[in-house]
Amino acid sequence: MIAFLFPGQGSQYPGMGKQLVENFALARQTYEEASDALGFDIAALCFDGSEDDLRLTANTQPAILTTSIAALRILEQETGLTPGCAAGHSLGEFSALVAVGALNFSDAVKTVRQRGTYMQDAVPVGVGAMAAVMGVDRESLEQICQRVAEGEIVAPANFNSPGQIVIAGHATAVERAIVLAKEQGAKRAMLLPVSAPFHSALMQPAAERLEETLAPLEVGTFRCPVIGNVEASSYSEPQRVKDLLVKQVCSAVRWDESVLEMDRCGVKRFVEIGPGKVLCGLVKRIVKGSDTEQVDSVDTLAKLTI
Repeated sequence: MIAFLFPGQGSQYPGMGKQLVENFALARQTYEEASDALGFDIAALCFDGSEDDLRLTANTQPAILTTSIAALRILEQETGLTPGCAAGHSLGEFSALVAVGALNFSDAVKTVRQRGTYMQDAVPVGVGAMAAVMGVDRESLEQICQRVAEGEIVAPANFNSPGQIVIAGHATAVERAIVLAKEQGAKRAMLLPVSAPFHSALMQPAAERLEETLAPLEVGTFRCPVIGNVEASSYSEPQRVKDLLVKQVCSAVRWDESVLEMDRCGVKRFVEIGPGKVLCGLVKRIVKGSDTEQVDSVDTLAKLTI
């Protein structure tokens, strides 16, 4: 079975998707569709925008989703490959839901633009932070976070792969956690260049605003299940989509468990669709010897095994 995987924030790069648009009318149409929905030229942002422009959360999210769906449509058109399930890392879960037919692309791209704005507005710049911690197990890191909280919020936000966990919360608490993690033998513990403490309880205002935005959207029938970030298990019930997307804003991304769940379900091949190959790297660390491929350009498409 094949799983289609979709990246989240941090995978963006200037020029992403440009090669696809130069070679495929369907890719160009996808960017035009997104631009019409957003009210601005998303292609110009992706192809010619600076790294700083792309790093703004309200820009990053629609840019990555649009590039991912353009790559998906070309992949389907050129190869006919179909997944047995789909998954995405944080923002990527929206791409996965578009891929399986649960969300309309135009609705999704408008929603993630708003989601990015809500997440940025939830916490004043400088108040929150995120840090990557390497070489500390889940239980030990949770205990570290509890010890240093001192009435503030700090907790695991991304369980990416064995030995790689991201924490998020108040900046001062995150810094205390870095110090203690290093004292307790962490290989590395470092602040990440992000603008807000994503997937922490500090994002509650964003979750509430997203719930209002999602309320009127129609959810379609799933062509195959999606492995969700919040529960690390598959779902295909349309009525569960909005609730899980709202919960995801403040919940940890259980990516390591999600990949293991796909492995248990019989996935033998993981195809990452969209900018970068972060997820391929994580999958290889989680499921040793796994078959991973990535598609975000004409060159990577040509290398794909059909």
